[in-house]
Amino acid sequence: MMPIVASNNRSVGTRMRVGQKSWKRILKEAIRDPVELCRLMQLPSEYVAAAEKASSLFSVFVPHGYLAKMRVGDPNDPLLRQVLPQFEELCGDVGFTPDPVGDLAATLVPGLLQKYHGRVLMVTTGACAIHCRYCFRRHFPYSDTPRSVDEWQPALDRIASDPSIEEVLLSGGDPLTLVDELLAELAERLSELPHVRRLRIHTRLPIVIPERVTGELLAWLRATRLTPVMVVHANHPDELDSAVGRSLAQLVDAGIPVLNQAVLLRGVNDDLATLTELCRRLVDHRVQPYYLHQLDRVSGAAHFEVPLSQGVRLMEGLRAKLPGYAVPQFVQEKEGQSYKVPLA
Repeated sequence: MMPIVASNNRSVGTRMRVGQKSWKRILKEAIRDPVELCRLMQLPSEYVAAAEKASSLFSVFVPHGYLAKMRVGDPNDPLLRQVLPQFEELCGDVGFTPDPVGDLAATLVPGLLQKYHGRVLMVTTGACAIHCRYCFRRHFPYSDTPRSVDEWQPALDRIASDPSIEEVLLSGGDPLTLVDELLAELAERLSELPHVRRLRIHTRLPIVIPERVTGELLAWLRATRLTPVMVVHANHPDELDSAVGRSLAQLVDAGIPVLNQAVLLRGVNDDLATLTELCRRLVDHRVQPYYLHQLDRVSGAAHFEVPLSQGVRLMEGLRAKLPGYAVPQFVQEKEGQSYKVPLA
């Protein structure tokens, strides 16, 4: 692995390249050791102990290409903050639970959830391309998740039995950590159900491993009878470099609508300038700012929570600075609600 070389503690993005490596190779070589993460980022020793302790509850996983966008030596870098385990994760904060949005109560059969009319969500895998420390599924029982098309058959049967279901969401984990052959077969099975009209894919891979947008991926997305929609996840403008821009352009040029959902995170994007620039860059890449989520109150993530009143003020600021199509909806998912609750 090419070493990181810093100069004046600025971003090492221009000096650390993944070259022509495949997305599978990039996943395989991702950083899994919290000590290595701290060493590469040249963090003070006190961060190492915290990272080791907190990662025992939720492991580290960071692709090198994403790491290359961070400022070396700065523990407050907004991208590093999203992936660096910290002592605050060990606190048992009141009101924060392992299942904050009621995924378990919404499970119809293993791997299939339904919370909203006309839509179901398939948890296709527990694997992700990056472990975000605020992840609302960091405690999800992925061992119960189907791992093959045959194991998904009970979920497919349940979808087939309900003609009101017209949209299927692939989530996880991250569905794009699965190989295209498997995803194409799943899409084909779903397309055989006449009442299913749309296939929505929720993924972070085009942002953290842009190499994942391949000809094979685009081919099966274009080939399916279903209308594909891609929902990506970027929280900060620094995530949207030129490589990510190219991956997003390939999707849009293929005729696939691309939306972005972000999470309002303390120390990452909880200021008007950052959110404004994020929305501007997304629109420049022809990506629709879709949702800005109030933090799901998952155990271990309380240090990311931004007061609701501050979020409302930020939304007022965005509306004053941006055209309406560039302003996301500020929402919160609440257990038992039949829709995401608008907050401002």
